[in-house]
Amino acid sequence: MGDTFVSERSPGEVVSDTMSERGWTQSDLAYVLGVTTATVNQIIKGKRPITAEMAKLLGTAFDVPAETFAELQARWNIKSAPEPANDVKTRAKAQFSYPLREMIKRGWIGDSKEGFDLHGELCRFFAVNSLENAPHMAHSARKTYYDQVPGSQLAWLFRVRQIAKEMPTPRYSPDKLRTAIAQMELMRGAPEEVRHVPRLLHDAGVRFVVVEGLPGGRIDGVCFWLDGQSPVIGLSLRYDRIDNFWFVLRHECAHVLHGHGKSAEIIDADLGGERGAESDEERIANDEAQDFCVPANKMRSFYDRKRPFFSDADVKAFAKINGVHPGLVVGQIHHMTGEYRILRQHLVGVRKFVTNSAIVDGWGDIAPVN
Repeated sequence: MGDTFVSERSPGEVVSDTMSERGWTQSDLAYVLGVTTATVNQIIKGKRPITAEMAKLLGTAFDVPAETFAELQARWNIKSAPEPANDVKTRAKAQFSYPLREMIKRGWIGDSKEGFDLHGELCRFFAVNSLENAPHMAHSARKTYYDQVPGSQLAWLFRVRQIAKEMPTPRYSPDKLRTAIAQMELMRGAPEEVRHVPRLLHDAGVRFVVVEGLPGGRIDGVCFWLDGQSPVIGLSLRYDRIDNFWFVLRHECAHVLHGHGKSAEIIDADLGGERGAESDEERIANDEAQDFCVPANKMRSFYDRKRPFFSDADVKAFAKINGVHPGLVVGQIHHMTGEYRILRQHLVGVRKFVTNSAIVDGWGDIAPVN
């Protein structure tokens, strides 16, 4: 009898064989169970599954644990069930590594229309011929730079890259970028002047892309090169504040000017926070960005003279002397003191001015890419 129950046959066949071993007919088994002969016949023919109640009846009748028939039916149900569509496995792998639903919602990898090829869409997005070669989804034991990058940041990076590839841009010129930065210095006093930034970077040969960050990404910006002569700057505008915009932008410009990010993308998250151990690249970019927002020596002198009390009038006067918006001074005060509540009225937003002139993906808009 033991071999009967480990068989891969259907539950009905096992019941029939066990019944025959005892010399019982269907009517005999029905009598023992207290059910109709039709019920036994339907079980044997596979037209009626073995329920928990029936498993107990059969277990008692054949003197075996009720779990024997329950497990037999469960295994048969799984064996008989249709195989899941390939997209289930693809969705599971992608959702484990990336915020897949948010990417679909943003229109980055198509939608759920009939005939939607998720595998193909993901391969297109990551520019690979198979998901086995996509970052975070490869089975290879070989470690890569991408292994250290959270999925939400990596998906954002690839969206920036996807958009940047389709931007017609002049050949990059370091001299023109320096000239552009000098012009940007004249724009620091008025929020609306940031609208000129995309054009200045374009003329210098820098692809400038704004992509709204994904939930939990905490990303501020990125610098990378499509090739040796095609730098890309991506911003998330995670904080809609004038100080954050100029600091992050100038930070990424420094990376480009110094040729950083050619061997691997430089993804900057939580810029402007505590400056602990920094790479040489980050130290250079941070110092140049801080000096751009407010000249460092002048900011230090102002800070030392006025601390611990920074009046609204003093901040405005100091900002005017240095040709910057008060928000840039306040941003530096916040960074130096660790106190982020004072004078926040000066941290005005600039996103609406940037998004009117830049290539933007997010906040309800989808960048036009093929």
